[in-house]
Amino acid sequence: MELYKREFIEFMVRADALTFGDFTTKSGRQTPYFVNAGRYRTGPQLAALGRFYAAAIQEGWPSDIDILFGPAYKGIPLVATASIALAADGRDVGYCFNRKEAKDHGEGGVLVGALPEDGSRVLIVEDVTTAGTSIRETVPVLRATADVVMAGLVVSIDRQERGTGDRSALAQVSHDFDMPTRAIVTLDEVVEHLHGREVDGVVHIDDEMLGRIDAYRDRYGA
Repeated sequence: MELYKREFIEFMVRADALTFGDFTTKSGRQTPYFVNAGRYRTGPQLAALGRFYAAAIQEGWPSDIDILFGPAYKGIPLVATASIALAADGRDVGYCFNRKEAKDHGEGGVLVGALPEDGSRVLIVEDVTTAGTSIRETVPVLRATADVVMAGLVVSIDRQERGTGDRSALAQVSHDFDMPTRAIVTLDEVVEHLHGREVDGVVHIDDEMLGRIDAYRDRYGA
């Protein structure tokens, strides 16, 4: 496993963005772990988060991306910090996000930032996707703006569970929109790194939690 992935897993735990216990996902599933990008609350955390996304983007999309798109609301800081991190690496990529409601004054419209043009290659940046709902809402908005090329989707963690069908949510999005998808880390990598390992004196995945995660994956895993 690459160093940045191991560092990202521990970063999520320390920021309480990756927690273990009893949770309900947006899709209604009872899960023993939860990922919440809303837990990143400080400047240093956002700066680090951008570097992790940038590392995954550089690895998965080393060229030919014009715009990072962040679905409102959690995607907005993600594309901003990822764009800054890419700039620090010498790569100039614009960013754009949507409003929940179209603005009828000023510049108007539903999109803010580097507006897509015909032929723009757009990479969607999300925190996590379980059923792909926000992506299905996002792609039509982008395609209504211009004849864009969907370069792909990058998320923080691949839960590796079924979306609306038998495929994983990321695989289903990839199939439905004919675009590559990637995660900074997968659940397999999270379990591999954290099982039995202390982070700041705490073992977050002990044998009991591993059993619960395995049971959840037996039920919902792709």
